[in-house]
Amino acid sequence: MTPTDTRNWSTQDAAAVLAALGSDAARGLTAAEVRARLATHGANVLEVGKREHWYQVLARQFADVLIAILMVAALISLAIGEVGDAITIFAIIVLNGILGFVQEWKAEKALAALARMLAPHCTVVRDGREQTIAARELVPGDIVLLEIGDRVPADLRLFEAINLKADESALTGESASVHKDTPPVAANTPLAGQRSMVWMGTSITNGRARGVVVATGMRTEFGRIARLTRSIESEPTPLQRKLAVLGRQLGILSVGLSVLVALSGWLLGKPLLEMFLTGVSLAVAVVPEGLPAVVTITLALGVRAMVRRRALLRRLQAAEALGAATVICTDKTGTLTRNEMTVRRIWLPAGELQVTGTGYDPAGHFEVDGQRIDYHQRIDLLALLEAGLVCNHAHVEKDDSGWHEAGEPTEAALVVAAYKAWLSPAAEKKRAVTEFSFNSARKRMTVIEQRGEHKLAFVKGAPEVILARCTRILEGETERPLLDADREAFTAAYTHMASHGLRTLALARRRLPEDVRLDEDAVETELTLLGVVGIIDPPRPEVPMAVRTAREAGIRVVMITGDAAATALAIAQRIGLPATRAVSGQELNSLDDDSLDALLSGEVVFARTTPEHKLRIVSLLQQQGEVVGMTGDGVNDAPALKKADIGIAMGLRGTDVARGAADMVLTDDNFASIIGAVEEGRRQYDNIQKFVRYLLSSNTGEVIAIFVNILLGGPLLLLPVQILWMNLVTDGMTAVALGLEPVEKGVMKRPPRAAHEPVLDRFGMLAILIFGSYIGIATLWLFHYYLSSGVEQALPIAHTVAFTAIIVLEKMNVFNFRSLRAPMSVIGFFSNPWVLGAWVLTVGLQVAAVYVPFLQQALHTVPLGWSDWGIILLLALPLFLLTEVYKWLWWRRHGRLATTEETGRPAGAG
Repeated sequence: MTPTDTRNWSTQDAAAVLAALGSDAARGLTAAEVRARLATHGANVLEVGKREHWYQVLARQFADVLIAILMVAALISLAIGEVGDAITIFAIIVLNGILGFVQEWKAEKALAALARMLAPHCTVVRDGREQTIAARELVPGDIVLLEIGDRVPADLRLFEAINLKADESALTGESASVHKDTPPVAANTPLAGQRSMVWMGTSITNGRARGVVVATGMRTEFGRIARLTRSIESEPTPLQRKLAVLGRQLGILSVGLSVLVALSGWLLGKPLLEMFLTGVSLAVAVVPEGLPAVVTITLALGVRAMVRRRALLRRLQAAEALGAATVICTDKTGTLTRNEMTVRRIWLPAGELQVTGTGYDPAGHFEVDGQRIDYHQRIDLLALLEAGLVCNHAHVEKDDSGWHEAGEPTEAALVVAAYKAWLSPAAEKKRAVTEFSFNSARKRMTVIEQRGEHKLAFVKGAPEVILARCTRILEGETERPLLDADREAFTAAYTHMASHGLRTLALARRRLPEDVRLDEDAVETELTLLGVVGIIDPPRPEVPMAVRTAREAGIRVVMITGDAAATALAIAQRIGLPATRAVSGQELNSLDDDSLDALLSGEVVFARTTPEHKLRIVSLLQQQGEVVGMTGDGVNDAPALKKADIGIAMGLRGTDVARGAADMVLTDDNFASIIGAVEEGRRQYDNIQKFVRYLLSSNTGEVIAIFVNILLGGPLLLLPVQILWMNLVTDGMTAVALGLEPVEKGVMKRPPRAAHEPVLDRFGMLAILIFGSYIGIATLWLFHYYLSSGVEQALPIAHTVAFTAIIVLEKMNVFNFRSLRAPMSVIGFFSNPWVLGAWVLTVGLQVAAVYVPFLQQALHTVPLGWSDWGIILLLALPLFLLTEVYKWLWWRRHGRLATTEETGRPAGAG
């Protein structure tokens, strides 16, 4: 009874399937059988990912090279008796972990709540009666009842189907509904062609049916793709990789400097213990202890900014990674398009019309050559719209979130078109006499209505099928015989629409003789041709601008869809993608990686793709060195979403599998929100560069001061606890404030940064060296000036002046990193009040460190006089003023081009 591959069930007769599963079409399963099968097969749920416990999410926050270095520094401090230093470092490590954990766990809980809201139910037959149960309780052999609007709860083999259509876009990417029937299909029929099956997660758009469950949970087609998704390992983001490299470099540097200094001092005759302590101080000085916490806080604050942009981040680094994206691969249906079929063109014998408006909102009108027409004067147009409205089972309705369809999307498009001419369906529906339903063999549908003393037949269907049954045509207000020229014009019209990606439906009518038999053969003949409509799932209105912005930012947009090639090309042209060729999934199968690589360097779209195709395309782009963002909403997108550097799922239409595989979830399903996320990601990375360089220039100043002081044979310049106070308390606050700098002008006009570009390039290192040298030398000069001054308590005062001076110098230095190039007069002194607040607070804390008794004791300081503060301030001002002069001169020469040409040089570098 254990189900085999679900692909085999579609080829077997329905009665044989029921027998193989030990089920009965009328009675269903018994309660005892359900319990036994539930124990065997488990719940009907998808394992969308390895479920993480809260402690695993928390532990992940500490898997970082910089955190490891801090832990080593804390253990060394503890080992040498510096308990206060060790406690301080451990506190920072814990704070960093908690901040990251809170943000990621909140995102996971929000997604779990969304999944619970969407928990489906279904109607089954058990013990001979209909029951409504939770879909998770389904087992193989259950008999499930389906009707319009239902979501299919498991993979089913149909044994009864009446006018059934299913929306399989979440699974296959095909935007048009698929006709379903009960006869078995041929062996090796592709998934999209298995008409006798309906698949878990798809939706019923028309008709009703009964089917037997052949697969549940991870054995379904959705489950197969979920397994493929789970097999893909998550890749670290570009920022994670770069910070890991930086952490290793700083670790090697700190150890090397510590050993060098300690050994040099010992060889110069200094006590070994004192040199060991000095080496530890230098190691602490090299490593910016606040950097992990500052990065985490900045990214966490970025989460709030992304929520305002309608994006939920599941990983803190997600937005920053998107900012580095060079390629965005996107699904079409529901992502670039609205997933709302819309009539865009109408061909009538008297000429072609265009229809404005999009989706299921009936706002819109009719045009000829761009000029609005009065539909009241077009009898032929009203006749066609009436036929589409009568020959229909769909309807549209409005709620607080907008207009929605109930029924088959193509039929809903005809209803909306009729509404644009203010036709009402209410009066038409009650006059219906009989109906001949649409199926895949007939390819047409007929509704007969009583109109006074006569009966009228309204017919819609495939253009070639309707044309073959027509003998007359309505041209304007005149009905006349159908000529060969009319047939040629009609055929040219619908083939032209189809070549532009539109789905075509022909409409016709007939006034029936009184004695006609009401059967298909007698009614569906001698029809009067009314015209043909062209229907398409239109692009979202904001997408063309978003695509244009992406291209201006140097980001390629690649469409990968399960839809038809003509439709994919038509949408690409409408949204501004310069694609000239559509490559089908079948063609992809015949291409080796080298050939596909060559294709990917051109402007193409991919159509009729499978999940494996999408995964292959993303993988090859990554092998080319691209940073790939992948968007999608269906289960068919999930493997590629997880493989991509940044996976972006749709929150409203997206499946649980897609959301579980993604790094970011768009809460408004709006492609344009991605571009806002790119801008936010670039802002975050720019600001991370700013505060990394700020922190390292500060630490470089500390290292230079300590190292040169040792070479000069001076007493210990800075104590380890003072270095920690600077790196964690004062530097950390201003660095976080730098992370809140507004976005640089022109950030979306510059190309993405190179994937191999380090956080610190040569210009950044030059800036760090220049600013760090000034800070270190100025501090060292002050220290030795006070040592040689001959005043009482010269050493404690010298220590306090050096400690205070280096902090004031670093606080003055923060203004140099507020912009990469622009002077303060351009960006505005008050444009980031957080920096000003942090500056006042940190300087205030240092004043407290100098004058508050318990801090004096902890930090080994003594009170300073006004003259001491005056000397410190005079030494600090040139650090800011000289840089501002350089920026101002540079800005006068290069002007506004600075914001678009520079991609990461720090202020004052080079």
